Amino acid sequence: MSHYIGTLCEEGIIVAKVNFAGYKVNIPGHPLLRVVFGIVLIVGGVLGFLPILGFWMVPLGVIVLSVDLPPVRRFRRNATVKIGYWLHKRWPGLAKKIGYGAPRDEKL
Repeated sequence: MSHYIGTLCEEGIIVAKVNFAGYKVNIPGHPLLRVVFGIVLIVGGVLGFLPILGFWMVPLGVIVLSVDLPPVRRFRRNATVKIGYWLHKRWPGLAKKIGYGAPRDEKL
Protein backbone atom coordinates (compact mmCIF):
# COMPACT_ATOMS: atom_id res chain seq x y z
CA MET A 1 0.00 0.00 0.00
CA SER A 2 1.14 3.47 -0.64
CA HIS A 3 0.63 6.34 1.74
CA TYR A 4 1.76 9.91 1.69
CA ILE A 5 4.27 10.52 4.44
CA GLY A 6 5.69 13.84 5.51
CA THR A 7 8.88 13.58 7.51
CA LEU A 8 10.86 16.32 9.12
CA CYS A 9 14.48 16.51 8.04
CA GLU A 10 17.33 18.16 9.97
CA GLU A 11 16.66 21.62 8.52
CA GLY A 12 13.04 21.56 9.71
CA ILE A 13 11.68 21.15 6.18
CA ILE A 14 8.94 18.59 5.55
CA VAL A 15 10.12 16.08 2.94
CA ALA A 16 7.34 14.32 1.03
CA LYS A 17 7.63 10.53 0.74
CA VAL A 18 5.44 7.70 -0.53
CA ASN A 19 5.56 4.01 0.29
CA PHE A 20 6.08 1.88 -2.81
CA ALA A 21 6.74 -1.86 -2.68
CA GLY A 22 8.01 -1.61 0.87
CA TYR A 23 10.37 1.29 0.18
CA LYS A 24 9.98 4.93 1.16
CA VAL A 25 10.59 7.06 -1.91
CA ASN A 26 11.31 10.81 -1.69
CA ILE A 27 9.20 12.96 -3.97
CA PRO A 28 9.55 16.67 -4.79
CA GLY A 29 8.11 19.11 -2.26
CA HIS A 30 6.39 21.47 -4.70
CA PRO A 31 2.99 20.28 -5.99
CA LEU A 32 3.72 21.29 -9.60
CA LEU A 33 6.97 19.32 -9.58
CA ARG A 34 5.15 16.28 -8.13
CA VAL A 35 2.53 16.40 -10.89
CA VAL A 36 5.18 16.72 -13.61
CA PHE A 37 7.23 13.92 -12.00
CA GLY A 38 4.16 11.65 -11.83
CA ILE A 39 3.27 12.28 -15.48
CA VAL A 40 6.87 11.63 -16.56
CA LEU A 41 6.84 8.33 -14.63
CA ILE A 42 3.59 7.23 -16.27
CA VAL A 43 4.80 8.15 -19.77
CA GLY A 44 8.10 6.35 -19.10
CA GLY A 45 6.18 3.32 -17.87
CA VAL A 46 4.08 3.21 -21.04
CA LEU A 47 7.38 3.04 -22.92
CA GLY A 48 8.48 0.23 -20.61
CA PHE A 49 9.46 -2.06 -23.47
CA LEU A 50 12.49 0.16 -24.08
CA PRO A 51 15.74 -0.42 -22.17
CA ILE A 52 16.16 1.42 -18.83
CA LEU A 53 12.44 2.25 -18.59
CA GLY A 54 10.06 -0.24 -17.02
CA PHE A 55 6.39 -0.93 -16.47
CA TRP A 56 6.98 -0.46 -12.71
CA MET A 57 6.99 3.28 -13.41
CA VAL A 58 3.22 3.38 -14.08
CA PRO A 59 2.05 2.49 -10.55
CA LEU A 60 4.74 4.72 -9.02
CA GLY A 61 3.53 7.60 -11.22
CA VAL A 62 -0.06 7.02 -10.11
CA ILE A 63 1.07 6.99 -6.47
CA VAL A 64 2.95 10.29 -6.91
CA LEU A 65 -0.02 11.89 -8.70
CA SER A 66 -2.41 10.67 -5.99
CA VAL A 67 -0.67 12.90 -3.44
CA ASP A 68 -2.05 16.05 -5.13
CA LEU A 69 -4.95 15.02 -7.39
CA PRO A 70 -8.13 13.78 -5.66
CA PRO A 71 -9.52 11.87 -8.71
CA VAL A 72 -6.26 9.92 -9.01
CA ARG A 73 -6.27 9.37 -5.24
CA ARG A 74 -9.80 7.88 -5.44
CA PHE A 75 -8.79 5.67 -8.37
CA ARG A 76 -5.70 4.42 -6.51
CA ARG A 77 -7.64 3.76 -3.33
CA ASN A 78 -10.41 1.87 -5.16
CA ALA A 79 -7.81 -0.20 -7.04
CA THR A 80 -5.98 -0.95 -3.79
CA VAL A 81 -9.18 -2.13 -2.10
CA LYS A 82 -10.19 -4.32 -5.07
CA ILE A 83 -6.72 -5.85 -5.28
CA GLY A 84 -6.91 -6.53 -1.54
CA TYR A 85 -10.25 -8.33 -1.88
CA TRP A 86 -8.95 -10.33 -4.83
CA LEU A 87 -5.77 -11.32 -3.02
CA HIS A 88 -7.64 -12.24 0.14
CA LYS A 89 -10.06 -14.39 -1.84
CA ARG A 90 -7.34 -16.25 -3.78
CA TRP A 91 -4.33 -16.27 -1.43
CA PRO A 92 -5.37 -15.29 2.10
CA GLY A 93 -1.95 -16.12 3.57
CA LEU A 94 -0.15 -13.88 1.09
CA ALA A 95 -2.72 -11.10 1.56
CA LYS A 96 -2.22 -11.16 5.31
CA LYS A 97 1.56 -11.25 4.93
CA ILE A 98 1.70 -8.11 2.76
CA GLY A 99 -0.70 -6.13 4.92
CA TYR A 100 -4.23 -6.89 3.76
CA GLY A 101 -6.30 -8.06 6.72
CA ALA A 102 -9.64 -9.81 6.54
CA PRO A 103 -12.14 -7.93 4.35
CA ARG A 104 -14.95 -6.13 6.16
CA ASP A 105 -17.64 -7.52 3.87
CA GLU A 106 -17.61 -9.96 0.99
CA LYS A 107 -19.66 -7.86 -1.51
CA LEU A 108 -16.86 -7.28 -4.03
